[in-house]
Amino acid sequence: MTAFRSALFIVFIWIWTFVLSILYLPLLVMPRKAMLPAVRLWLGGVLGALRVLAGLSWELRGRENLPAGPLIIASKHQSAFETFVFHLLLGDPAYILKRELLWIPFFGWYLGKTGVIAIDRSAGTKALKAMVKGAEEAVADNRAVVIFPEGTRAAPGAKLPYHSGVAMLYGALKVPVVPIALNSGLFWRRRGFAKKPGTLTLEALEPIAPGMDRKTFMVELENRIEAATDRLIAEARERHPGL
Repeated sequence: MTAFRSALFIVFIWIWTFVLSILYLPLLVMPRKAMLPAVRLWLGGVLGALRVLAGLSWELRGRENLPAGPLIIASKHQSAFETFVFHLLLGDPAYILKRELLWIPFFGWYLGKTGVIAIDRSAGTKALKAMVKGAEEAVADNRAVVIFPEGTRAAPGAKLPYHSGVAMLYGALKVPVVPIALNSGLFWRRRGFAKKPGTLTLEALEPIAPGMDRKTFMVELENRIEAATDRLIAEARERHPGL
């Protein structure tokens, strides 16, 4: 049953995305902010189908830890889910991502139109400087910046190193950093087809105020995210024994 429901979800997403990709073409020549309600419409369809067809819902804890105004979201990364959900939670976030995603026909065009910060990961220090510059522009526009400190998706329970890019942003932007813990990978695996029914959880942890030295900040950030993520994973497995 899970495989069948997941297949229905995938078919719906392909159709939904194809139709809107055609209808949204005029938005490519309009001001960037015209894209924002269109993104939320697409996401509403995706998350509605995820709930109805695949039986997978989601919840956010710690909403009070997402203050208005510019901030940095430093999120655990386990699935595709968190690559789009912050558009609903923050309104107009600037995601930091690899520039190759912008080369995907239609999807990449619209992704670029949302105002992402695309970096060339092969460019080393130059890429980091470009990332900081793009983030500074986003913050000046009163937007939140979303970064995945591990740089790639990790399976639940896996521990990947946290990269220094998030510390560069923390030092340069002088805005709060909100750590995000989650257990999405239990339900939406990074290389799996099936979407397992249940309720996945994101938790916004207490913001880290500006002013720490970089080393202390990195230790604090990783400890908070990993401890909370382990707790959410254990909780989900207790709630859904089949995971």
